[in-house]
Amino acid sequence: MSSGVCPYPFQPSALTVDARYAEMREQQGMSRVRLPYGGEAWLATRYEDVRAVLVDRRLMRSLTVGKDAPRGTEAIESESSIITMDPPMHSRLRRLVAAAFTPKRVETLRPRVQEIADGLIDAMIEQGPPVDLVQAFSIPLPITALCELLGVPQEYREQVHAWTDTMLMLSGDGSDHTAIMNAQRSLWGYIAGLVAERRETPTDDLIGALVRARDDEGRLTEGELIDLSGGILAVGHETTANHISNLLYTLLTNPDQLAALRADPGLLPSAVEELLRFVPLGASAGFAHIASEDVEIGGQLIRAGEAVFADLEGANRDAAVFDCPEDLNLARPRNHHVGFGHGPHHCLGAQMARLELQVALGTLLARFPDLSLAAEVPWLSGRRQRGPERLELTWTTALPAK
Repeated sequence: MSSGVCPYPFQPSALTVDARYAEMREQQGMSRVRLPYGGEAWLATRYEDVRAVLVDRRLMRSLTVGKDAPRGTEAIESESSIITMDPPMHSRLRRLVAAAFTPKRVETLRPRVQEIADGLIDAMIEQGPPVDLVQAFSIPLPITALCELLGVPQEYREQVHAWTDTMLMLSGDGSDHTAIMNAQRSLWGYIAGLVAERRETPTDDLIGALVRARDDEGRLTEGELIDLSGGILAVGHETTANHISNLLYTLLTNPDQLAALRADPGLLPSAVEELLRFVPLGASAGFAHIASEDVEIGGQLIRAGEAVFADLEGANRDAAVFDCPEDLNLARPRNHHVGFGHGPHHCLGAQMARLELQVALGTLLARFPDLSLAAEVPWLSGRRQRGPERLELTWTTALPAK
């Protein structure tokens, strides 16, 4: 650290939240940080400042495309996507898929997600402990559910996961960047093949609906169709897969809260919200927002052209909003966390993730009354998201599905 500028992102350790976030919130709120690539930026860590950054249309993601903007990875954003678009272009694409992820539509998927979860647990029981939850449950549950929603055949799901796992690497050298780009080209090429199949044989899945929106209504370009489908598939299952393991690990290492949830399964919805607040997922700097004009956030003037990052995990530990924020409280009321972001880029699949996390945690705890860790947990490194490489679990009692 020099001249009050702190290197960012902080290197995560397992699921801990770096103490420097609290120092920044208490001392200045908006802090100056230095990114590994592209220079310096502002970092918002207070809850209200983070929300302000995420909704202010003068702070634009699209201005990072093709620019040597501050960032955590080597690659410069070279093409626009829904992640780097701003309204109204972002809003147009988001509306095309929003109907598939409404609370009402997602709830209709609960029986199928439950069926998938029970089938995976049946296989775990047949294998016998110890079992690595990551490979046996956390990955296959969300990728199966999401691939069925989009219309990806069963036999390609392992390959899809392999591509997306590579895409979420943090590019630290040329070889990493090449592998990431090759994986994205492979996935995008596979999606293009599915699109061609839908044109020959129309389907009712999400990719089929996007093809109709492209061909019959002209509401998106061919590139947008493929990018949107690939992005939903890549990010949608990896985030939930990591968080199933993260959230279960957190419960198993907080026995008082686990006991409370076992005693009152009705706490499950609020428990998932609290775990989403408490457990960090990101392991990288996230996305820069570039000021298109002078903007004031949290009393700090952001000059036109300067970059701002909004740190969700820092905001979720803000004592001005959350009582005893460093404590895990599964019964926490009015939990308005920003675990799914906020504003135009609020996670499109938030309702799907909630459903999958509720089913995953509820089913694991119901069917394994004495579930416990069987080994020390190794954590992922060099990835955009946090999570265990393996989560070895054991049990003595296993119950049948209801």
